[in-house]
Amino acid sequence: MPESSITIRAATLDHLRELTRLYVAYRVFYGEPPAEEAAHRFLLDRIQCNAGQYFLAWDSAHEQESPAAFMHLMPSTNTLAMRPMWFLEDLYVEPSARNHGIATSLLRHAEDFARGAGAERLTLATAHDNTAAQSIYRKLGYVRDEHFYYFHRIL
Repeated sequence: MPESSITIRAATLDHLRELTRLYVAYRVFYGEPPAEEAAHRFLLDRIQCNAGQYFLAWDSAHEQESPAAFMHLMPSTNTLAMRPMWFLEDLYVEPSARNHGIATSLLRHAEDFARGAGAERLTLATAHDNTAAQSIYRKLGYVRDEHFYYFHRIL
């Protein structure tokens, strides 16, 4: 699928219904309950607070009226490099729209967005068993971190 058929736009409050639909599907993909009303409120708050940047993608070759994918980027700082960085927090493509170049287009868009913001890097994480995503990341030149371990404490 030629990437030129993919349209990517920054999500606004006007896109909240479609963004929520995709976000709920993303939650379900990772084994979470849909929680549609809570998801709607969460995204509304994130957009109103300007907490990161959401993007939506349409596959115009399939004449979809609704977006087929979303991506969420979060700003951060690389204190050692003394430069901004962006973290790709979420990326989801509807199953019926997969293998059409949408994820690749979104990743390239994220790189251009971060580069345009003066970022030192774009960082992402994915589940150990999400081999389809890992394959795309490797194909695009992303390298798995071998230097740092990440630790979490659930609060």
